[in-house]
Amino acid sequence: MIRLAYTLLLGLTVHGAFGQGLQPGELSFSEYLGYVKKYHPMVRQANLTISSAQAELMSARGAFDPKIEVDFAEKEFKGTEYYSLLNSSFKIPTWYGIEVKAAFDNSEGMYVNPQNTTPNSGLTSLGVSVPLAQGLLINRRMADLRSSKIQLRLSEAERKLQATDAIYLAAIAYFDWKKAFDEVRLYRTYLEFAETRYLGITKLIEAGDKPGIDSIEAGILVKSRKLSLAEASLKLTKARLEMSNFIWIDNVPVELDENIVPENDVAASITEELNLNDFATAAPDVENHPKIVALRNKLDIMEVERRYKANLLLPKVDISYNYLSEPSYFSNYRFEDYKVGLNFSFPIFLRKERGGLRLAKLKIQDGQLDLDLERVAIKNKIAARQAEIASISEQKRIIDGLVQDYSVMLQSEERLFSFGESSMFLINSRENSVVSAKLSQIGIENRLLQSNAELFRSVSNPD
Repeated sequence: MIRLAYTLLLGLTVHGAFGQGLQPGELSFSEYLGYVKKYHPMVRQANLTISSAQAELMSARGAFDPKIEVDFAEKEFKGTEYYSLLNSSFKIPTWYGIEVKAAFDNSEGMYVNPQNTTPNSGLTSLGVSVPLAQGLLINRRMADLRSSKIQLRLSEAERKLQATDAIYLAAIAYFDWKKAFDEVRLYRTYLEFAETRYLGITKLIEAGDKPGIDSIEAGILVKSRKLSLAEASLKLTKARLEMSNFIWIDNVPVELDENIVPENDVAASITEELNLNDFATAAPDVENHPKIVALRNKLDIMEVERRYKANLLLPKVDISYNYLSEPSYFSNYRFEDYKVGLNFSFPIFLRKERGGLRLAKLKIQDGQLDLDLERVAIKNKIAARQAEIASISEQKRIIDGLVQDYSVMLQSEERLFSFGESSMFLINSRENSVVSAKLSQIGIENRLLQSNAELFRSVSNPD
């Protein structure tokens, strides 16, 4: 009877490891990130920024589309045709503000303005309009198109930043789920140990080999383990639901099943899964960081706007030439038939234009300061994360040794107890030290994983 009791007491107490190896229904970190990157709305929203920029670029290019215009008006009253006016044109905008125009006009009626009178068959014209100062090298449509092209590059950088944030939040949710799962597994394992020990103590008391107070000591530990397990189970449920926010398949949110377990050794592959192999210790190329690329492109857009504002300081001088001919005689060139125009305007004080240019320059200065500050901030963030990972890795090495040492002490105390040279109080004390050390081990591992996620966020390399 006594031998059976000691077998029940110590037979299940294996303190070296618990739940090692892959299990059926495991959701690996790699598979989880695959779902996030492919289906999660935040990542898909990030991809929409490129589509939006492409649409804006198409819209800007529309300013250079050829245009057909037709204007027709007719008035007839009490049998008298006052006028019948037809003005039609085909315009082709070009890059440097030059506009090519072909037109056909036909005017008839008793009260047509003499300057608008045309031959019976109408009047055709072919001409060109050229800005000589303002609008020649840059104008609104040129500036919009250049800005839209830059915006396309900017949107790619912003996509990376948004995708990085989504993956980072998803990774943190996975790590919290794994931490909660490991704590539940730890408490469940040691609850089984406590229950087995309680059963063994009860047998020994019945045999008269141990005092009755030992059953109270063992029972207190069982109750304590159940309480810790209940609290840890609640944390696991919350963590599981939080992580379910990031699991989508084909636009449908999926709730994580209770039987699904996390990958056991995430730390072994996290640098590869988060594309951190090149950033563990080496200093990254900050100039290729998406945040820096985005700020540089914003500065480029500001520079386009500054050039446009500077061009507005020039006088507006537009000249136009149109060759005129009747449709039937268009093949016989008569260059003495023409229409020319000159348009000139210039604000005397240029206060609006000078104010706009000054604001554009101030925005560039502000953007340049942001860029310089961000360069330093990113370098320091990455260096801080690298130092943090190195420090926590060392702490993990130390806590792994402590867990091993505490486990050896517990096993020794259990052997002494089997020889009658120890007590339940000492065994419980040794086991509490082991549990505390393993909880610290789980916490440090979680900190290590989160530090890698922070480094990933600082590096912003989601692809």
